[in-house]
Amino acid sequence: MEMLLLVQMVIAALAAIVLYTFIGFIPGTDETSVLMPVTLAIILAGTEPIIVLTFFISAIVTLNLTNSMPTALVGLPGGVLSSPMIEHALYLKNRGLSEITIKKMASGALIGTIISVPVALLVAELLTPFAEIIQPYSSLLFVIGAVFLSLIGKNKLLSLVSILPLAMLFQGLRHLYWGIGVVPTDTNITTSFFLGITIGPLIISLLSLFNKVSREKMLTSEYKKIALPKSTSAHQSINPFKILSKSELKAASFSALLSNFIFVLSPVGLIILFGEFVSNKKKDPVEKASTAIITMSALAQSTYLSGIIIPLIALGIPLSPTAIGPGSPLFNAPPVFTVDHNLHHLLSKGEFTLAILIGSILAALISYIVINRYAGKISQFVLQKIPHEAILGLFISFILLLAYMDAGLINIFGVLLIGITSGTLNKMGMNYGIQFMTLYAAPWLVEKIAQF
Repeated sequence: MEMLLLVQMVIAALAAIVLYTFIGFIPGTDETSVLMPVTLAIILAGTEPIIVLTFFISAIVTLNLTNSMPTALVGLPGGVLSSPMIEHALYLKNRGLSEITIKKMASGALIGTIISVPVALLVAELLTPFAEIIQPYSSLLFVIGAVFLSLIGKNKLLSLVSILPLAMLFQGLRHLYWGIGVVPTDTNITTSFFLGITIGPLIISLLSLFNKVSREKMLTSEYKKIALPKSTSAHQSINPFKILSKSELKAASFSALLSNFIFVLSPVGLIILFGEFVSNKKKDPVEKASTAIITMSALAQSTYLSGIIIPLIALGIPLSPTAIGPGSPLFNAPPVFTVDHNLHHLLSKGEFTLAILIGSILAALISYIVINRYAGKISQFVLQKIPHEAILGLFISFILLLAYMDAGLINIFGVLLIGITSGTLNKMGMNYGIQFMTLYAAPWLVEKIAQF
């Protein structure tokens, strides 16, 4: 490998660290909506595949670590994966333990990264011989995944009933575009539809402003008060093995290890499942909350890393919520990547390993040190200087631009239709994971139902 390419990989990793350190500290930013558009833009710009992968791995490691900081500092979820941590983080914050909570969360994330990267690479190696057997059944596996996620969710019946109508919406828009000649019949619009699902809840919130009754309920005459704890231990040890107790280390390590073997399941679901399971064994409230957030931080890293590494190396198809979500451009980003011509086909196993190691090691080490030293200062800067609305507006405009690039002006309204539908279903209880699975299962589902 040329030295210039290696330097570019390092620069890409560092760029991702800088960008997603600040984005991660912004409360309420969804992981998919801030990862996918940037990754897609880099791919469409013609960046070398190995550099794209390095950037993406570094981005998810950095984002998952920094996203948990607003939760610990001010009780606001940085992203979807940090939402399950809020209750435990608020309890520790009210006990005056925000500073040690930050260190423990960062340590848990570091442990999750250290364990999941080699284990995911090993699982990918074991699955590779079965790739040709699994690939023909990918559409059916998406259907099974959507049904399974519905059955383990809170609103089972709603989710199950909504799968087929939602699939008909996705496939109906595709046939509309084909029928009026907006896109060729061999082009399958997916990326912009996916982003429509992602911005669904935000679209619903924005449209509700046009409703007088809803708007009046949102009015307030007071600023929301946020108090940041002062750091008093800038020179204390940041060694994770000294910060975590043996039981906390064991809980985080075991959960991170096991999650690699069930990478097809929802990251949020696994975070809640394992986090609550290991913490419920603790009787002391502080110890219980601490164990929960450490385990959840480790799982945020392990579920995302395994969910992208294993399908990408072993299968070449997006067969996990992470691969279907933020990682989908790595599998399908026309005209650069397609389902039959993506990173899986372009990179060797050695290149995969090198990109993953450079991205994850640099992001984990730098982000861990930065979080432990400057979490409070970064959070204060972001909350005071970077308007939340500006970031959300930027990503919405980016998504609408990508929609236009996919299928012209009509697709902007198509994406808005998907956003309204998906956002409403999400608000009612049908989560992202089921909707993403349904999007990929739509061609198979509609084809089979039409045969009856």
